Amino acid sequence: MKSRLYIQYKEKVVPQLKEKFGYKNIHQVPCLKKIVINMGIGEGSANLEVLEKAMEELAFIAGQKPSIRRAKKSIANFKIRKGMPVGCKVTLRRDTMYEFLDRLVNIALPRVRDFQGIVDSKGFDTRGNYTLGLSEQTIFPEINLDKIKQVQGMDISFVTTAHTRDEVYELLKLFGFPFRRK
Repeated sequence: MKSRLYIQYKEKVVPQLKEKFGYKNIHQVPCLKKIVINMGIGEGSANLEVLEKAMEELAFIAGQKPSIRRAKKSIANFKIRKGMPVGCKVTLRRDTMYEFLDRLVNIALPRVRDFQGIVDSKGFDTRGNYTLGLSEQTIFPEINLDKIKQVQGMDISFVTTAHTRDEVYELLKLFGFPFRRK
């Protein structure tokens, strides 16, 4: 069974994007390719318990097991050696990606304290992608607040097939992102 957001994309978002940008072919319409969730753990290299807990929480949030990210080179000031674990990440595609996006937009983001919308001027890159930074993982209902030892932030990258910032902005806005202009 297809995700609710995927059906909405096919039935509503594609025709609106075709009309707005004047695409002649359906394959020109930008789509969401993948969502990458990244959690950097500062003291994870020294304390493996913190890394294990972060991986467990990220698995609850994403619905799939994260992979450990290791340092590419040594940095003496941060006491990091090449190959030490410094974070974890998950790449979501297809149905799990749309289900996560649905939960993020409709459940998690409204739970942010004093939330007035996402500032749209930040986070867009030149290749048609958008990155959103969250300061704590407690906004997701999958996380049990009683078991949290450390509040952990994360970066969520939305990789699309769009070519311009306006195309990405319109695509995410039609998915229900609560953008606000500065």
